Formats: sequence, C-alpha cells, structure tokens
Amino acid sequence: MEVVTAEQAVEWGKSLSFEKVWAALMEDREQMRKTDERMRKTDEQIAETSRIVAETSRKVDELSKNVGGLNRSMGELIETLIASRLWEKFADYPYNLKRAYQRVPLYDENNHIRTDIDILLSDTEWAMAVEVKRELNRRDEVDAHEKRMALIRRYPPLETAGKKLLGAMAGGVVDPDVKDYAYKAGFFVLELSGESVDLLKPPEGFEPQQW
Repeated sequence: MEVVTAEQAVEWGKSLSFEKVWAALMEDREQMRKTDERMRKTDEQIAETSRIVAETSRKVDELSKNVGGLNRSMGELIETLIASRLWEKFADYPYNLKRAYQRVPLYDENNHIRTDIDILLSDTEWAMAVEVKRELNRRDEVDAHEKRMALIRRYPPLETAGKKLLGAMAGGVVDPDVKDYAYKAGFFVLELSGESVDLLKPPEGFEPQQW
C-alpha cells in the first residue's frame, strides 16, 4: 500500500481547481444517472415480463377450461343423441326398455360414489347400462365397462335391483377392432349415424352377457 505524504497531499490539492472538482462531480453524477436509468429500464422489463407471463398463464388456464367444457358439452350431446328413443333399437330382442335415465350415480355401502352410468335403460324385467364415448377406440374402455357392470351388480341402483342386467357400449365413432372386442365381452355396440344411432350387427352366434 502506497503511503501518501503530507507534502504530496498539498501538491495534489494545489493542482485541483474548482473547475476540475466540479467536472468530476458532474461526471460522477452522470454515471449515477445512467446507472439509475439502466436499473429503471431493467425494472420495467422485469415488470413487463411478469405481466406477459401472468397473461399467458391466464390464457392457458382459460383455454384449458374452454377445451374441457367443450369436451364435456360434446360428450353430453352425444349421450343425448344416443339416449333418444334408444329402446327402439332393441325391437328384435325380448326387451321393452322404454325407461331411460342419464348419469345415474352408483353409491357403495358408505354412500360414496363409485362410478356412474351414462345411460340406463330398464323395463320390469331387464336393465341395460350403456357406456358412451366420443370415440370408442380403446380396448381398456371395454375392460373398464366390464368392471363397472360388476359394480352395478354389487351396488345396484333402484332402477336395476332384481332385474337381469345387460351392457352396451356406444360411440360417436367406433373402431372395428374395439367393436369386436366389445362383442367378445358380451356387450351390444351402438354408433352414431347422422342425428340417429345404429345398433351395429353383432357377429354370428353373439350372446349378450348377463351380469
């Protein structure tokens, strides 16, 4: 560390004029102003970025809600179209399923909802639980409906109690492979056709499963 003597300090003091001191102060002041300006712009950029992120997040949330709402609306529309006079599709079978219910909840012994039935048809002897999909294109959906049928038998709602229980699957579009898989499980299969619904022709020897 260099030691400054008193003589050196006096000499430096003599070399400093008011103009030099003032210029140095003004330069420091200008540097501080520029620093403050950069910090202000940085703060503004951070605030703007935060606003954009928040707005983007809001739009994503809104879009997700709209898509979810659209999916629910489409699903409900398909259910309604399929449920309309569905009993007529089984005129060649010994059923008279003119009573139709939608979104029937299934409660267990602790009054907890275990599942629900999209469309439930019934008469005095028979009941049919219909699972509806926008696109019936996955085998695991058939497996899930088999499990649902077992739950219906275990926790029967009033509309099915004491009745022979059948199952069906319906879709806006039905994959041929999944249709065959559903038939093997003993389900009827239905598909939307325009504003109506068709009961698809089962394979030779098809016997509907009774649960």
